Amino acid sequence: MATYVFNVEMSCSGCSNAVERALKRLGVDSVTSDLEKQEVVVVSDLPVEDVLAAIQKTGKTVSVKN
Repeated sequence: MATYVFNVEMSCSGCSNAVERALKRLGVDSVTSDLEKQEVVVVSDLPVEDVLAAIQKTGKTVSVKN
């Protein structure tokens, strides 16, 4: 199980909810978004590329946080 942290530009709770819904449909084990930090934490067995692609499909600007 891996934990991934992404920087995601989200302007409202609707944005964070859209990202969470997309990731839950993907089948991740856990997703937590923090609107104030512009951060999404994902726990999943999926490759980071798949998770990143799912977030990108929501139209948000996203990068993997180091």
